[in-house]
Formats: sequence, C-alpha cells, structure tokens
Amino acid sequence: MDTPNKKENEKTRQLSEESTYSKGEFMTSNQGVRIVDDQNSLKAGPRGGTLMDDFHFREKMTHFDHERIPERVVHARGSGAHGHFELIESMAEFTTASFLQEPGTSVPVFVRFSTVGGSKGSTDLARDVRGFSTKFYTQEGNYDLVGNNIPVFFIQDAMKFPDLVHSLKPESDNGIPQASSAHDTFWDLISLMPESMHMIMWLMSDRALPRSYRMMEGFGVHTFRFINKDGKSTFVKFHWKPVLGAHSVAWDEAQKISGKDSDFHRRDLWNAIEDGNYPEFHLGVQLVPEEDEHKFDFDLLDPTKLIPEEEVPVKIIGKMTLTENPKNFFAETEQVAFHPGHLVPGIDFTNDPLLQGRLFSYTDTQLIRLGGPNFHEIPINQPVIPIHNNQRDGFSRRQIPMGKGGYHPNTMAAGCPFQAGQQNGGFTHYAERIDAHKVRERSPSFRDHFSQAKLFYNSQSEYEKGHILAAFLFELGKVTYLEIRERITGLLLKVDKELAEKVAEGLGMPHIPEPEYPLNHSFPADADPADYQPKSPKSNSKSVKFSPALSMKPMDQNPITSRKIALLVSNGFDQTALDNFKKAVMEKGGKPVLISSRQGDISDTNGGKVRVNETFKTSSSVLFDAVYVLGGEDSEYTQAAISEEIEFIEEAFKHCKPIGFSKKGTELFASSRIGVTIKENAGPHATFSDLGVFTDSNPLEFIKALGKHRFWEREAMGLV
Repeated sequence: MDTPNKKENEKTRQLSEESTYSKGEFMTSNQGVRIVDDQNSLKAGPRGGTLMDDFHFREKMTHFDHERIPERVVHARGSGAHGHFELIESMAEFTTASFLQEPGTSVPVFVRFSTVGGSKGSTDLARDVRGFSTKFYTQEGNYDLVGNNIPVFFIQDAMKFPDLVHSLKPESDNGIPQASSAHDTFWDLISLMPESMHMIMWLMSDRALPRSYRMMEGFGVHTFRFINKDGKSTFVKFHWKPVLGAHSVAWDEAQKISGKDSDFHRRDLWNAIEDGNYPEFHLGVQLVPEEDEHKFDFDLLDPTKLIPEEEVPVKIIGKMTLTENPKNFFAETEQVAFHPGHLVPGIDFTNDPLLQGRLFSYTDTQLIRLGGPNFHEIPINQPVIPIHNNQRDGFSRRQIPMGKGGYHPNTMAAGCPFQAGQQNGGFTHYAERIDAHKVRERSPSFRDHFSQAKLFYNSQSEYEKGHILAAFLFELGKVTYLEIRERITGLLLKVDKELAEKVAEGLGMPHIPEPEYPLNHSFPADADPADYQPKSPKSNSKSVKFSPALSMKPMDQNPITSRKIALLVSNGFDQTALDNFKKAVMEKGGKPVLISSRQGDISDTNGGKVRVNETFKTSSSVLFDAVYVLGGEDSEYTQAAISEEIEFIEEAFKHCKPIGFSKKGTELFASSRIGVTIKENAGPHATFSDLGVFTDSNPLEFIKALGKHRFWEREAMGLV
C-alpha cells in the first residue's frame, strides 16, 4: 500500500526527471534537435558578426530572457513544502467534502508560507503579516485554504485593497523603504481608516515576528460555509495550530537576523524537513449554526473581526505534516497558484465583501503572472484526478484535447463530457435567499472598529503590551508628518488610553487630538457623517473582555524539537560533558551546534578531537534559540574571557533566551555582566534559573527551560 508521503508527490515527479537530468543523453534544442556546439554562436567568420540563422542561440537566449516571471504583487517572498493532511474527526454532520468524511483519510497538500509587503529579495524577518496557504489535492478536485497567520485583516471591503497595498509598498517617489510599514504613506492611510485598528494591534504585536514558519498559527480569516448532505449550512472559521507552539523573536533580534541571514525562515523550514523534523499543524474549526448568525456583538461577515475561542471553541479535526521540500523552487513554490475560489462540494462562500473581491482578483492575477488561462496545467497546480471540460487553446496549453468537441450540448462527442448532478458529486452553491437593492454601502453592523482591538490588547501579557508599545514608537517614529502621528494616537485612545498616552509621550507630542469622522474622504463624498460614526460596544454586551488564546505567552511546556542550541566550546573542553549534553539535547529533538573561535578541530582535555560547526565570525546568537557554555579543566574559558564569547552570551541574554554554563564553564559567566545585572536589578536574592540562566547545573534543567522558549521576565524587571 502506498504511503501518503509516496502518493503526495507523484504528480510532481511526472515532471520527467529523465528528460531534465538524463544521464548519457545528447543535448538537444527544445524541439529535440541534437546540438553540436553549445559554446559558440554562429558567426560570419571567427571574428565576424553573429548570424540571425543561429536558431540555437536565439532559442537559448530567448528562453533565458524570459526565465523571470512577474513576482506576486503581495506575498512575493515565499517558501513552500509538500506534505499530507489526515482527518482525525469526521465532519460528515456538517459537510459533504469527501476528505472530511472518514477519520484516517489522507490527502496530499502543498503549503506556501510568505511575507506580504516585501519583494522576492526582501528579508524573512520584516515586521509583517505572514501568508499561510494550503492546497489540498482531494479526490473531488483541489481545495485551497488561502490564509494568514493573523485571523483578521486591515479592510472590510475588497475595494480598498489596492489602496492598502499602494500605501504599504515602497513610496512611489523614491522606492523606499523595502518590506516595511514604518513610513508615511502606510500610516497616513491607516490614520484615515479606523476599520484597520484591530489588525494594526496584531501587526504591532509579536505575531508579526514569528520565530519560524513552523511556530506560527494560521487562519482562514473569512467566515465560510459547510454544507451537509441535507443542504444545511453551518458557518465555519479555519485555524492551523502548530504542534511546536506559537513563538516569536524580539524586534532587535529580527533586525539583526535580517543582516546575518535574510533567508532565516526559508532556511529553517528547509533544514527542518531535511533533518526529519517534519513541521506539524492541527486543523481546527469554529462552527456556528446558521440560526446563530446574529447572536454575536459583531458581524460574522466582517473580516476585521474574529470569534473569541471562549465563545466558540476550536474543534481539532485533522493534522497536517510537511514531509518533503520542493524539487525545484521556481517550478513549485514560485508557480503554485492559490485561489480562495478553488472549492470542493460541501464548502462554500459567505457574503464577506473582502472574500467576494478576492474571488475575482486571484484569477486575474494568475493570468498575468503565469502566462494565461492554462496555469492549472502547471504540474504543481494540477489536480490528482483527470480534468474533463470544453475549455480550449490559450497560452501555454499542454493538454491535447481529442476529437471534434469543444462545445456543449453536442452529439459529435456523444454528449461528453456530461454535466454532473448534485447526486453525482457535482458542486452546488448554497441556495441562499437574496432579496435586496443594488447599493454601494456597508452594513451598519460593520461599524464597530475598536472593541476587538481593545479585546486583543487587554488579552496580552505585560511583556507583550511592552512590545506593542515599542513597535508603535518605532513605526510612528519613522513617520515625518505630525498630523499623521496625531491621528494614529487619537485612534489609539479608543483602544487603550494608557497606551495612547505612552505613545504620545514617546513621540514628544504634548496632546492627543480626538479624531473626527469621516476622515479625509475615507467614506463616500455624499455620506452622512452620522452613518459612519464607529459604533461603541453595547453596555450590556456579553462578549468576552479577555481571551488567553490571543496571547502568545506559553500556557504549558512546548516541545524543543529542532530548537537550535549554540554550544560554545574551546580547546581543553570536557569531552564527557560534551557527549552527555549532546545526548540529552538530541534525545528531546534539539539540535546542538558547536561554535568556537576558529574553524576545524579543537582538542579536549585528553587530546581528543572534535570538529567545530561554526565560528563567531560565521554565526551569531540571534540565529539560535539558546546558548550553552561548555568548559573543562584546561578550557580556554577558565584562562581568559574572550570578547566574542562575552558578546555572544550577553546578546542572547538581552533577547531573553535560556543560557546555561557547565560546571567548568562558569568562569565565562563570571566575566560577563549577566550575573551583576541580575543582582543589581533583581536583588541579591534573585534566582537565576527563574530568569533562564543556569550556572553549574544539570543539563536537564537547562533543556527543560528550552520548552518555555523565552524568559521575557527579564524585560519586565529591567534587566535588558
């Protein structure tokens, strides 16, 4: 029996490896003509001009000239992986989708993670939303769950999307800054669009700085419908929950990683899969019966709102495991075409106005990027089942339709292909009753722009609130227009008065003006301002005021699988201590990396040799999750403190990472300012281990601390 891992890439392997990298075969043109010379163009004499009849040169150069396709307008910077999804709990009560019927059902998937604002060559560590899109290759066709790592969005109506992206991209006069929202045009638009305030709180939080693609949540953003066999509709929101937990990096760390390794997330994903540490995500759903659509204090169709998990718990229904890297980045990751309109029977849309606009935009985009209407024939986009229809011709057509057909109804092809009724698995849209006038307006139920922004902020831990404040001060500190800063801080007053005042103080603003509505033609010119006043939550609102699910503060011990530990060693180290530490870390799935002052081999106390992985010149603490210093009787660490090592561990301390020192490595600890800093700021009775610093301790204690990820308490105590 074929395994899911084997099945999932059969269509990709049909890319004919034998013709791409065939051994022992002659070089040919794209038409199959054997090439006699691939080194020299055809000339009129050895020093003459190149001739137009050199068809091989023209074919080779033309193909080279067109190797680059237009990058995505948004989500240009991405990384992909193959895997499979396995159903855990049947959804047959709610949907007819075949891959959600029987527990144990497994289907291939391809996932693309991405940043949003930057170009293909930008850094992975920009403060940004992350795309999280999954293509399920089911037996009913492809289903695309096109989401982000944040459950809401900036805007309520797709009409505003070009404005949003134009403001976020590098400014049009000078083309800067790249992959950053910290500039005038973005905040100018946001200051005039109160509907964005919930999303802005997420963007300024640690959610915009994930530790890795493997450690971030994913969301479908919109409210969709499940349709069951009886035609009953249930509203559904989709969630991806990473098995490793959701974790972030510090902003200072993110900026330094961008300089040290701008491919940090891409490299992390690739290496984890190559090492067999397969990323895993649980798929969860929030289900709302159609009759409960209006029971909330917000509109289910508003993409700037989420359903608190305390009101509707997330039910885990399946698990996705990513097991294989792409064979070719361009052919797969770059050419994969996602679309929220790629549905299977049993799943349907709602009237979310942002979702409705995406249904047009995604197809239109692929037509430009991928050379016409046949992008579905690119192998990464092909379903695992045959395609039968009367679509013909167009750029880059690969399929060769047979016969005289191409229209329906017909007798020339015996009526084929037949239309499939619903009883034969045909897709049927939900029969929603529609009785309305054609208008250009939004529902009054979309007017509350601040209650969920307030919910998000109130649900953050103290250190997370500190990070949000610091993010606003950084971003708005890059804004050069005072009136834009004033409008943003005015909007923040409606989220949290203390936050707004701290932002204003940090920006040197003496007062915070109250914003007025409508702002700068943000709404239709003939609108009545009273119709656009943001609605305040009802005084008798039953909505939750605090949601632990919105915080990234670890609620329990997370696995340390694939965590990278910088293991600092020098000549004279203790080999037994090294072996014991590596064994203990690797048994839990961690990845120790030996770092020393120079490349090559170093010697232990008995003259044995060990090969170093990195040096302080080729690596940095920001590329690791933790640091452990290994000493020895004759270790150089016991003789002199080297500045590179000191800088390495002090920077890790600044970024709140676990730091450990073996019994013979504490001399380096004593030479650093870590101990002095703790005693001066936390008092002489401070417990180092409570702050993630372990001296002369059992390695198992240090390893356990890795599951906490970070010790942000250091920030609250003023240690960093």
